[in-house]
Amino acid sequence: MKIVVGMSGGVDSSVAALLLKERGYDVVGVFMKNWEEKDASGLCTATEDYDDVRRVCDTIDIPYYTVNFAKEYYDSVFSFFLEEYKKGRTPNPDVMCNQEIKFKRFLDYSMNVVGGDYLATGHYAQIDFVNERYRLKRAFDHNKDQTYFLCQLGQKELADVIFPIGHLSKNEVRRIAVENNLATAKKKDSTGICFIGERNFTQFLSQYLPAQPGNIIDLAGNVKGTHQGLMYYTLGQRKGLGIGGQGTGEPWFVVHKDLDKNDLVVVQGDSHPALYSKSLEAADMNWVDGKAPANEFKCMAKFRYRQSDQGVVVRVTEDRLFVEFDESQKAVTPGQEVVLYQGNICLGGATIDSVEMI
Repeated sequence: MKIVVGMSGGVDSSVAALLLKERGYDVVGVFMKNWEEKDASGLCTATEDYDDVRRVCDTIDIPYYTVNFAKEYYDSVFSFFLEEYKKGRTPNPDVMCNQEIKFKRFLDYSMNVVGGDYLATGHYAQIDFVNERYRLKRAFDHNKDQTYFLCQLGQKELADVIFPIGHLSKNEVRRIAVENNLATAKKKDSTGICFIGERNFTQFLSQYLPAQPGNIIDLAGNVKGTHQGLMYYTLGQRKGLGIGGQGTGEPWFVVHKDLDKNDLVVVQGDSHPALYSKSLEAADMNWVDGKAPANEFKCMAKFRYRQSDQGVVVRVTEDRLFVEFDESQKAVTPGQEVVLYQGNICLGGATIDSVEMI
């Protein structure tokens, strides 16, 4: 059985390839390049990552290739990313990358060009097969669980995918890499948005969207300062506003972006009611099982990655999802994903359109 492993140049995909090789599979490593540009220091991180892939594949003795999806990524993910920012929303390109690139175009490439029977990645997630249906389950290491970013996968994708490290903790993955002398054993985990990496986000975004400075105002319309451009801020943001020390001395938080007036609206204090909402409406819902559990049901939800589970009541219509929170939630942000869970099972996710304030 041939298994194609999506190799990122990180420790997780490296160990995934190693474990499959040790189990006796015919393993092929493929490095996927999604971004062509160099970072602020003039380095192309994709080149460095590919060098690490080469070293790891040589160590575990498997063939390796590279495929370039930079154009497809720009057309399907990055263009959408820019359009969402123009609308004042905060998109999640990692979710869309998994949906449109890794588990669509790359999966098709792995099956039909490389000739694989399965695609494996280094994601922290698990898959099982119950009652003739595939289920997407949280990883053993809940702190590293990545089902939030995989919420748009369905039965078709899960039938052809393997997550070899989903049952391991991150410490165990590191240990296996060290014991087998993999070049990525002590490599720092990547952070930030998938294609941007750790470069300055404001500087990066300004290359594609012209900044339009404007006023920072409170709910009464009083000017508190100036902003660099609405696209650089997200709901609930505290740092980088540059208006500390005013009023009560408590920190200020972003609660609204007025695109018509180009005003950034802020409130003072972590407990201000304008920061909190009681429900949301979402669209583009994906059910991992292919259908909703019921027209109305209770479950747990996350509105951002690494958030603890929140109790909700979900109501499903033909094309919309209405989610009522058991407890008011802070800074639920349009453009982000709401991901639903029952126990360790990820039911799916949808894109947040709007929220209802308390």
